[in-house]
Amino acid sequence: MKVRILTGLIILLLIFPTTMNAETTDNWDKLDELSGQALMMVKQERYEEAKQLLQQFSNEFLMVNIQNRSFSMDELRIITVTHNSAVEAVTSTSLSVEERIRKVTQFRLVIDAISSEYQPLWTEMEDSIMTTFSAMKQTLLEDGDNKSYQHQLNLFLSKYEIIQPSIKVDIPADKIQKIDSHINFLDSYREEELKKSTRLQQMEQMEIDLKQLFDKMTEDDADPSLIWVMISTGSVIILTLSYVAWRKYKGDKQKKLPKRETEE
Repeated sequence: MKVRILTGLIILLLIFPTTMNAETTDNWDKLDELSGQALMMVKQERYEEAKQLLQQFSNEFLMVNIQNRSFSMDELRIITVTHNSAVEAVTSTSLSVEERIRKVTQFRLVIDAISSEYQPLWTEMEDSIMTTFSAMKQTLLEDGDNKSYQHQLNLFLSKYEIIQPSIKVDIPADKIQKIDSHINFLDSYREEELKKSTRLQQMEQMEIDLKQLFDKMTEDDADPSLIWVMISTGSVIILTLSYVAWRKYKGDKQKKLPKRETEE
């Protein structure tokens, strides 16, 4: 009886959290899908439908937030800001199609960053961002043409701005501050007569930090804490099953003893 109770408790402990996690995952999958559909509608210039999807997201997110208070204040702030920006993009007639897409993409990437454990969508912009950065650096190296440099810098800043909120979700604050300090330097001193060597030195360090930022999110290593939980859980199950099998074997053996004695 004790064995059955122990086994039942372990099964409940294993199944209950799994059920809760599955429910939370399903809710986030739906929110992630809504943000993706909204972006698709904006790309097709179907702004009214995109607005409805964003409103549906707001309603669904409110329910998830009430049921599962696992969001940090920073995450809630980032979600709110990017969602409001996306709603503005689909309702404002003064914005260009490209600007509308940019704002809704920013929101889409944030939701994916929160729902994805590994390789979020924003990492797929690595090639585009690093190519633009290299072009900006090359412009400075080759001819130092200020107009071309300013154009490449604006292009780079525009692309980085799209993924910046998502980075704040996934990357520790100290790592982000390093990138932000580089960006602030380049942006603040864009019109200043700095030595080419000074500007290049800043850009070279920035390039290293950018690559490290993307590399950190493209690693496929599993979370060590998750591995430990899996090992611990597996060990408990194996020990329990082994104990149950041993008790059953011992019980069957004891049942056979009287029969042998009678036959003798």
